Amino acid sequence: MLKRTEPKKIDRSKIRVLHIDAEKGWRGGQQQAVYLFEAMLREGYDSVFACKTGSVLADYLEERKLPHFTTAMRGEADLFSAFRIASFCRKHPINILHLHSAHAHSTGIAVKLFFPALKSIAVRRVDFRVGKNPLSRLKYSTGLVDRIVCISGEIKRVMTECGVAEEKLQVIRSGVDIHKFDGLTKNREIYRDFHIPEEHIIVGTVAAMAGHKDYPNLLRAARIVIDSRKSVTFVAVGAGSDIKEMKRLHGELGLGSRFIFAGYQEKVGPFLKLFDIFVLASKTEGLGTSLLDAQSIGLPIVATRTGGIPEIVNDGDTGILVPPRDHVALAEGILALIDNESRRRKLGLNGLRSVREFDIAKTVEQNISLYKELLGEKG
Repeated sequence: MLKRTEPKKIDRSKIRVLHIDAEKGWRGGQQQAVYLFEAMLREGYDSVFACKTGSVLADYLEERKLPHFTTAMRGEADLFSAFRIASFCRKHPINILHLHSAHAHSTGIAVKLFFPALKSIAVRRVDFRVGKNPLSRLKYSTGLVDRIVCISGEIKRVMTECGVAEEKLQVIRSGVDIHKFDGLTKNREIYRDFHIPEEHIIVGTVAAMAGHKDYPNLLRAARIVIDSRKSVTFVAVGAGSDIKEMKRLHGELGLGSRFIFAGYQEKVGPFLKLFDIFVLASKTEGLGTSLLDAQSIGLPIVATRTGGIPEIVNDGDTGILVPPRDHVALAEGILALIDNESRRRKLGLNGLRSVREFDIAKTVEQNISLYKELLGEKG
């Protein structure tokens, strides 16, 4: 059954957006969608969220009494959910669909079959090539989607290479609340809870246990670092389907208590404050907003030169970039910062300055401009 928290009365003269996310869990894409949604509400725009029944996102919106409704959104083509969403759009009325995930993209196309007058925006957050099967190609070529937002210039380049019309693509980089962790202090209890010696340098990451994050690369780099330096501990914040395999590799490499899996953490700020160096070992990456969070508290970064990461990290200025899938180079980058505290401090301060370009306020402003453009209004 459709579960609804009624939005405030909608002024037809304004932008009226229904955000859709069809994922069960919570990762960077859901955080980005919520940032935009909450900012729109604060600024007085009529905005509602449709999300998957039983999802983490649904719980988040319900707890905060934000305007939303839930429906099943089963698979790529749940026509029943699409019809319900279209009916909701007609009733309230909505004039723009903002589709924040891959399954939401498919759902939005189905919604347009029932309500063609809607404008629709799909978000592409990964730098993978578009699948070769006809349905994947159709998602990105159909006129039922008015614009595809790429969260990095690299994603736009890949999409163009895959034959997606360039005029349909628009780069709006993801942003973060750069003041989210202001005033946060180091939580000494984390040292105690995870049995970390307080004199150790902490090399940390915040990344889902998913294939493209390339945890094997990080674990093998950690083995090299740990063999070379005694007072270093690695901490990985994140959960996912690869956790059993990563724990098996962890055991094979004999990392013991020097590499800690901290699991999913609702609040990552205290862990970021614990870290001395932030590392991201991905083999592909749409942009990498965890890097932005790290920069927002002044952490130096070691990351792979892949996807949209070089759009965030300026090699030698705000961090060190190394080739992807090269654990030796990754270890060397980490060691270079472990051994040079003044360089760590310099890179961190430079990151604090550069992250201002990724303030979520700028992302919101660019999305609002896109809404106005699609509705034929002046920006």
